[in-house]
Amino acid sequence: MAQKKGERYDVSHLTENQHQPGSRGRVLKNLLAITTKREMDLAEAEALKRATDTLVRSYDIHHRFTAEDICRMHRTWLGQIYPWAGYRQVNLVKDDLPFAAAAQVPQLMQTFEEGPLRRHTPCNFSSPSRVIEALAEVHVEFILIHPFREGNGRVGRILSTLMALQASLPLLDFRPIHGRTQQDYFAAVRAGLDRNYKPMEEIFQLVLNQTSSGA
Repeated sequence: MAQKKGERYDVSHLTENQHQPGSRGRVLKNLLAITTKREMDLAEAEALKRATDTLVRSYDIHHRFTAEDICRMHRTWLGQIYPWAGYRQVNLVKDDLPFAAAAQVPQLMQTFEEGPLRRHTPCNFSSPSRVIEALAEVHVEFILIHPFREGNGRVGRILSTLMALQASLPLLDFRPIHGRTQQDYFAAVRAGLDRNYKPMEEIFQLVLNQTSSGA
């Protein structure tokens, strides 16, 4: 089966029974028996708000984040919706950007913990530019691994928000990442393949500007 236009990922190798019966292949199999994308989007959004509230209260400014913490973020958010919350078991491709093979995810996440997470968390740096550097590198490297079947971007934003709170910043406002800026965001992720984090630093500067103006 060829990839359908508009699909976020190439999942042509998955079997149909991994979609919710009655959803016409539009909704992944879930624990809530949801069959429409609109209802699922709402359920995920509401669960994300609850999860963010829980996670904000779970970590202090001195916490060094780990791969297990990030798995917990995903399970806290989606664990009551999907039976597969946690590391993915399938390979994913978005447009022309292949993510890490599923079999490599656990080791790559361990390397991520020992590298970027150890260097940049706790993110209680006094210099704003240092905070932006930390947010950019951690976010890019996490997205390139893409450890989860769904929700990587949103988990990445949760992690960035928790890091920002460690730096005494308010909850991040990611509204600037839309439209043309969203294409800049994807280009910034691709730049990370060459360990060039400057484009993502520019994205986070926009996010911080929006956050400050709305605080």
